[in-house]
Amino acid sequence: MFKRIIVVAFGAALGVAVSLAAMRVALAWNLFPNRDLDRSSEYVREVLKIVNENYVDGKAAAYDSLAHQAIHGMVETLDPHSEFLESKDNAQLEEDLNGEFGGIGVEIESRRDRFIVVAPIAGSPGERAGILRGDQIVSVDGRDLGRSDTMDSIVERMRGKPRTQVRIGIFRPGTQRRFELKLTREIVKVESVRGARVLDGRTGYLQITEFSEHTGEQFDDAVNQLIRQGIDSLVIDLRNNPGGLLYSAVDVAEPFFRKGELIVYTQGRKPADREEFRAETEGEPLRLPLAVLINAGTASAAEIVTGALKDTGRAVVVGERSFGKGSVQNIFDLKNGEGLRLTTAHYYTPSGATIHEKGIAPQVEVVMTPEEDGKLEQQASRPDLTDPADFKELFGFAPVRDRQLQAALDVLKGVRLLDERADADGRKVTGIRRSSERDPGT
Repeated sequence: MFKRIIVVAFGAALGVAVSLAAMRVALAWNLFPNRDLDRSSEYVREVLKIVNENYVDGKAAAYDSLAHQAIHGMVETLDPHSEFLESKDNAQLEEDLNGEFGGIGVEIESRRDRFIVVAPIAGSPGERAGILRGDQIVSVDGRDLGRSDTMDSIVERMRGKPRTQVRIGIFRPGTQRRFELKLTREIVKVESVRGARVLDGRTGYLQITEFSEHTGEQFDDAVNQLIRQGIDSLVIDLRNNPGGLLYSAVDVAEPFFRKGELIVYTQGRKPADREEFRAETEGEPLRLPLAVLINAGTASAAEIVTGALKDTGRAVVVGERSFGKGSVQNIFDLKNGEGLRLTTAHYYTPSGATIHEKGIAPQVEVVMTPEEDGKLEQQASRPDLTDPADFKELFGFAPVRDRQLQAALDVLKGVRLLDERADADGRKVTGIRRSSERDPGT
């Protein structure tokens, strides 16, 4: 009996030891669920069950619908930029960030309840079919457009999967003729760098409307084209630019920095989360007198470019204080084509200054009225309209003077006069040449 007790006691002790060892291994390997997570998810599950079983409208209280609404509320109360993306919204965001979409390749604007073609994109189905600037879109797939139609709804109907067809009704004012075209959608690249031209005979100008996947290469092409035309200074217009991809902002700022110089860095919740973005281009940086135009609509990636150039003395910033969106969002893919856009870090200028909820103050402040801002934004969309009568016919007002752009041109004139060293040492602006491609995953 005594031996039996000893054996049983030994077995019990061995069992406890094995259990404790197994528990330690399980904890080390995270085999047990997080208790806080488990407790919270059980609470949510309990509420879902109560609502599903008792709410008056059974269809509205379906588990799938409730789960989606719960995720929306959970994520979108964190901050204004985090959000749960339904499959349709996630696909749209991917198109916007890639700068590509399935469509017919025409840019349209809404004026006086009419939807007018600003310009067909070069090489697109719309251009090949003969759609012209000034044509009016009057129907899509046989349904006439009316006052209840919005720009977003029309664009959505014109876009679609590549190799699918869409019928577009056109009215051409010049000939007073209405006709219909049957077009096959293709992948279309959006031009985010626009309006490149020479002002005052010597100053280059270009506008960046957003920072998408192809913005860096489009910026290089535009600047090199301007340099070939003999510019000796440059204005980068970032007004009303809502931002976009972080690495595209780095691509735009990079030509003005020496290899290895810090352009921007991000900092997440943990000290180890810091990530630095440095210039990678070989050779001498561009040494052009540079002005950057900003206003209250300049945000996110546009502020990265502005902050880097201002912080390091590369550019004079003209206009109004920027929006102040200095947070970084990562996209997490979920099932069923859905996604999660979540704020994971803040970004900082090379000196360590944060822009989040502060914005960037211009060095030369020129404040525009809301009415001026609205009119200038319309003017910027149609640089081809040089005849004041045609302009007034389309927009209903005469062209207004761009006081912010004029201030930038005046600043650059002064910089050129003071920068006599450029002539003394024989420097020559040779253009942008990148020696390596930045990893788009950064």
